[in-house]
Amino acid sequence: MKTRPRPDTATRRPVSSIGLARGNGSRAAGLAIALAALSGAVAASILIGAHPVSAAQVYTAFTDPTGSDTDRIVLHLRAPRTAVGLLAGLALGAAGTLVQAITRNPLGGPDILGVNAGAALTVVLAIAALDLVSFHGYVWFAFVGAAAAGVVVYAVGSLGQGGATPVKLALAGAAVTAMLGAVTSAVTLLDLTTLNEFRFWSVGSLGAADSAIAAGLLPFIAAGLVIAVALTRSMNALALGDTLASGLGARPHLVRGLGGAAAVLLAGAATAAAGPIGFVGLMAPHAARALVGADYRWILVWSAVIAATLLLAADVLARIMVRPEELQVGVVTALVGAPCFLYLIRRHTLVRL
Repeated sequence: MKTRPRPDTATRRPVSSIGLARGNGSRAAGLAIALAALSGAVAASILIGAHPVSAAQVYTAFTDPTGSDTDRIVLHLRAPRTAVGLLAGLALGAAGTLVQAITRNPLGGPDILGVNAGAALTVVLAIAALDLVSFHGYVWFAFVGAAAAGVVVYAVGSLGQGGATPVKLALAGAAVTAMLGAVTSAVTLLDLTTLNEFRFWSVGSLGAADSAIAAGLLPFIAAGLVIAVALTRSMNALALGDTLASGLGARPHLVRGLGGAAAVLLAGAATAAAGPIGFVGLMAPHAARALVGADYRWILVWSAVIAATLLLAADVLARIMVRPEELQVGVVTALVGAPCFLYLIRRHTLVRL
């Protein structure tokens, strides 16, 4: 008599078949290529736009500025915009990895689980009620909103039989995101000043980035990344299940608490600086996992690099798609990310990480 495989193992691919780069040497070599691609995206972000500049002009602007229009474009527009895009991308990639690891949910991400929508709502409330219009003014509100939304989604997704399954979390995230989005829309429609401040930021944009935002973003991103890196070994243990993780010396509840705090720190700061940019934090960990396997020590780094590259490339594409006007980068990431999300839902309906 044949033994029927268990449902949870029958639908799961073996870990050894996931990664294309199997050894640490090949992973490091691949990471060098990924960093080269990121460098190319950084260069393109500075060079390409409504007013194209050459590499020589960029070099002159940084080494011997003369106050010309080109110097001002490079130093005060393109460079800060690129810096904010780079930092926000790193943050979203790492936040997506953390969310997927601590929830063991392949459909998890700061936007899918309502974190970005929560941050957006509290930023709108800060603008409407307190007239705060700068990153330093409303970043703390973004953190509160991101944390509250994440807790609500996880609590709702944990109700009922089976606990917090991937599909239940995705559905709870969609419902909470829709509710928060409706409240956000109501607030902005009732206040024209708030609408004017919020309308471009709300779809995700790097167009208003400046050096002050880049400088303010850096410490939050650095702190979140340090916590994330410190948790990578524990996240590997957590992927085996809470019982085995505890047996290996990990503390699942502590890991989830610290991981959630780091994800809120990263996603909240990125959202406060660039708006609720969707799908980047969802797609990057999947791309990283396909390339380097199931080791979170590599997934975290690769995901951050891939997300930053994707965000900068999307921003460059947004500048040239409708010249001489610009699209918001969130529009481009949504156009690319929505089909990918539908594919992931189909692929991972019965699979847990």
